[in-house]
Amino acid sequence: MGGSGAGTRRRLAACAAVLTAAGLLAVAAPHEARAASSSCAGRKVRTLPFATGSVLVYKRGGYVCAVTVPKKTGAPRKMSVSVQARGARPVVDAGRFTYRAGPVTVYAGQRCVWLRGGVDRGAVSSGWILC
Repeated sequence: MGGSGAGTRRRLAACAAVLTAAGLLAVAAPHEARAASSSCAGRKVRTLPFATGSVLVYKRGGYVCAVTVPKKTGAPRKMSVSVQARGARPVVDAGRFTYRAGPVTVYAGQRCVWLRGGVDRGAVSSGWILC
């Protein structure tokens, strides 16, 4: 019984490791899929175009949401989007993306917001808007 107990413990440890890895993948994968397929809620209130893309701005209630989209999709490239309510810190999504940066949502209430976005070397900065 002592020999089979050690073998059972090893098998259980191996199964636990596999389940842990599978669980981590299951937790990470839906987030990635959701980020790739989700967009902002509300109605589009502004489009901020620039040489290599656009920042699309949406509003719903007191919430402002933005995504940066490139003019041309394809290989992953450097993209960013930032939304800052006046008096608060900016909320940023930046990295290498294929289809878009964001969505980024902040609660602005009745405050103005400042939006920034970029694709590769092109960028836009809105100044205070939606006041």
